[in-house]
Amino acid sequence: MNRILLQQPSSIVFGEDSLVTFTEDYLNMKHKSLYLLTISPVLPLLGDLLKTFEKEGIRVEINTGIEGEPSFRDFEKVLLEARNFGADSVVGIGGGSVLDVAKFLAAMLKNDQNISDVIGIGLLKERRTYLACLPTTSGTGSEVSPNAIFLDEKDGGKKGVISPFLVPDGAYIDPALTVGVPAAVTAATGIDALTHCLEAYVNRFAHPVVDLWALEGIRLISQNLEKSCIDGNDIDARTAVALGSVYGGMCLGPVNTAAVHALAYPLGSIYEVPHGLSNALLLPYVMEYNMPEGNERLAGVAKALGVTQSGADSELALAGVLKIKELIAACGLPSRLSEIDIKKEDIEKMADAAILVQRLLNNNVKELTKEDIVSIYKKAY
Repeated sequence: MNRILLQQPSSIVFGEDSLVTFTEDYLNMKHKSLYLLTISPVLPLLGDLLKTFEKEGIRVEINTGIEGEPSFRDFEKVLLEARNFGADSVVGIGGGSVLDVAKFLAAMLKNDQNISDVIGIGLLKERRTYLACLPTTSGTGSEVSPNAIFLDEKDGGKKGVISPFLVPDGAYIDPALTVGVPAAVTAATGIDALTHCLEAYVNRFAHPVVDLWALEGIRLISQNLEKSCIDGNDIDARTAVALGSVYGGMCLGPVNTAAVHALAYPLGSIYEVPHGLSNALLLPYVMEYNMPEGNERLAGVAKALGVTQSGADSELALAGVLKIKELIAACGLPSRLSEIDIKKEDIEKMADAAILVQRLLNNNVKELTKEDIVSIYKKAY
């Protein structure tokens, strides 16, 4: 059995009133200057929290400027603002983009390293600022992962900062914070979370410990995502998807994702397609590509998705692919690159960008060349 390193927040609070628990925990830490990254639609839900902090004499600087997937240039602006404010703590309350910025901000706030020095795996040397994350979408699992992803304007690529210092001190997952998320965003972020679980299971470096989280995450999300899209107020379905997303995030550190994410990144960097939607567009086609090398694992995925038929692994693997396609359609997401106005003549350019994401491609159960990537894009078109 391969050696595995598990790193998670020292405190993970999941369930009803987790926002209240965060407020109480934060007050006990005696911080005085909070830099809060969030999004405007969430502010009405934070009224009691902000009033309590004001009453306790805690200074709060609120930034709602992270609206899309963040770039390093976006981050530099936030870093300057937080330093000028004199923040002694950082909290992110929002989707994956907000949480990624909050995580990186807490690490860089009192750090002498340059941004260019820490891009990659394990290059960040420290974090000296308290960090808590509260997700408002069920997708990235960023609240429990060591990853932060940014667009690098210098070459147009998406790049990761991966470090144990990006794992928050506290993660507070309150499914009630996800209730107002629109159906399309619920669908895309949910498929993103499912992809985290699936790619951690169908992975060259899969591990029995992570398999438990991955398969349960697949089960929870596949059984409840459509319900969450149909009725956003279905708190039971929202809770199940939120838990599945946490499991997906817990998979990202010890195992991580693979070819789906590598091929999805150019859709975001070139066309600004939201990350979850990019994964949804490519997931079934990468699954098909991974047959037959990944059949045994893909058969396990199929069973977690609810496939009940018997048969050879190859038959179950194919049934799982069909199940994924059905789920994506049921959630109202497009199934082809052509449906979102991707230009066919850009496939070569996208493949050139995707082949550079070797940190993820190396995890895939089946090796990919640039020609293989072009073929997958064409099938997805």
